[in-house]
Amino acid sequence: MATDIDKVYISTFERTLRHLAQQAITRLRPFVTERSGEGKDHAWERLSASTSTSKAAGLVATPSTGGTYSRRLSIAATEHAGDTTQQEDIVQMLIDPNSNQAMSLAMAIRRAWDTAILAAATGAATDGDGAAVAFDTANQQIAPGSAITFDLITQVQEKFLENDIELDVPKVFVIGPKQVRKLMQLTEQTSADYVHRESLQRLSTTGIVPNWMGFTWVMSTLLNITAGTPDTIDCVAFTKRGLGMQVNREMLVRVAEDPTNSFAWRIYCATTFGIVRTEDEHVVWLQVQNT
Repeated sequence: MATDIDKVYISTFERTLRHLAQQAITRLRPFVTERSGEGKDHAWERLSASTSTSKAAGLVATPSTGGTYSRRLSIAATEHAGDTTQQEDIVQMLIDPNSNQAMSLAMAIRRAWDTAILAAATGAATDGDGAAVAFDTANQQIAPGSAITFDLITQVQEKFLENDIELDVPKVFVIGPKQVRKLMQLTEQTSADYVHRESLQRLSTTGIVPNWMGFTWVMSTLLNITAGTPDTIDCVAFTKRGLGMQVNREMLVRVAEDPTNSFAWRIYCATTFGIVRTEDEHVVWLQVQNT
């Protein structure tokens, strides 16, 4: 038997490319209010609550107790991603690099939407005069404390109630992986003494009972984490009225040859949009230990 037969062994390769683990879809865009448009910004008109007074006598002057008008602006910006494939690369590969690169870039754009939504939720908003409006930390933020608990979740719900937002208004609660693990250990979330047995059989993709405590629970790895002892994570809860998103252009995907670079294939994805916090009362910021 030949002793060097291993020199003619062959290697085999996959004909299907595996995209490594990553968030492939937008998880938060369904929970904001969207408007399409073509301007550089979009004005979200607001009117505060009105008041009333007792009419003390007949034929008195009409009172002026109406609400105050204000405006928030979302400012459009373009997010894009791209790559290049050379002609010689294609003829030396079993897989189609162009379509797979386009898919990968599209996933990056979808994550960019979620990142922008989270940034707008707790960042400075822009008013009608172009001035920055800081997040109302005095009324809408629950300061850093312990790890997420049942009591902290009820505090978030309390904030919405204090703002006269009804319990049946759909709300989303965005948390990180460690918070999901903690909630899966809570008796109030896993015991049939607190939730219907049928609900326990229909756990959401995060492992949390659907509509538990009045929230749609979304797990995100894009939440801001502040290093410390221990680390803290910025979780956020909001309704659809809390954030406005102007979409000037949905995701654009182009694959074309570039004659100026040896006819290499150019893969390009882009989207133009703007997001702003439209109603502060509909957004609650919860900082918890990320442990």
